[in-house]
Amino acid sequence: MDIRQRSLAELEELFKEMGEAKFRAKQVYEWLWQKGVRSFDAMTNLSKSLREKLAASFVINGIVEDKVQRSADGTIKSRFRLHDGHMIESVLIPVPDDKRFTVCVSCQVGCSLTCKFCATGRMNRVRNLDAAEIYDQVVMVNQQCLETFGHPLSNIVYMGMGEPLLAYNNVMESIERLTAPDGLHMSPRRITISTAGIAKMIKKLADDGCKTNLALSLHAADDLKRDELMPINEQNNLAVLMDALEYFYRKTHNRISYEYITFQNVNDGLDDAANLAKLCRRFPVRVNIIEYNPIGDVPYLKSEEDRIDAFARYLREREITVTVRRSRGKDIDAACGQLANKE
Repeated sequence: MDIRQRSLAELEELFKEMGEAKFRAKQVYEWLWQKGVRSFDAMTNLSKSLREKLAASFVINGIVEDKVQRSADGTIKSRFRLHDGHMIESVLIPVPDDKRFTVCVSCQVGCSLTCKFCATGRMNRVRNLDAAEIYDQVVMVNQQCLETFGHPLSNIVYMGMGEPLLAYNNVMESIERLTAPDGLHMSPRRITISTAGIAKMIKKLADDGCKTNLALSLHAADDLKRDELMPINEQNNLAVLMDALEYFYRKTHNRISYEYITFQNVNDGLDDAANLAKLCRRFPVRVNIIEYNPIGDVPYLKSEEDRIDAFARYLREREITVTVRRSRGKDIDAACGQLANKE
């Protein structure tokens, strides 16, 4: 069993049964979650005999760096091997001028949602990552960020492989460890959970007192188009999603954004912008317009620049906060929707 699946209270009870002092459990917990060690031998303030006992009873299933690709624009994609041989990918997105260094982490091996434009959606979902495997991505990419840019990570986005709200318990446990004083102590305001739109789980986030930001992968502002692009919309239509998001905002006042990939002559017209503007009136929201990144034989094209600019201008004229995000890491298949462990 991975020792990181035990809570501090469980470790304290275990150490009591072993005849060890209670404070030893806290020491082990700090080694695991603050210092991110991968072996019991590294826990140098424990006796050799205690380290041997722990090694005989537990493992630490840390992820292992398998491959690193570096984009011409500074983006870095890392492929990690899990203890059972499966692979996941994480992406470091640096914006040094703004001192923003964001890691995009995965929460599942594959994905069960079949969004038509997404490479990950073509994979089967194998399993959810556990909290420690999500946490390890942050630790390892943070080290990568320090070594490459001399700066720690500033933001975490759950936008990699998988749907975070279908790995809910493990995602929330990983956030607790990332934000806890005896973990990495990061601010939840610098963490964003991105979802394709599962209404009942968005409400659960609110009921559970979620402190992170929330992003909805919207991509179409009417149900017919969204049904086509994202089959999950058939069970979670826009009316239901807007109710859930308003509930989330009223209970938490956390920041909400809409992620909107534009496809040429599909969802990038001014009529689409008008529909989107209507969805932005119920509660404060910002819109991130994202360039489409082709993934092979999918019949969608990237919107032309003038159509993207006109779309964004229409929203801004209606006092909607809009950011146009130019794709990063396209040359290494690290951009939005491209994570798929091609090899």
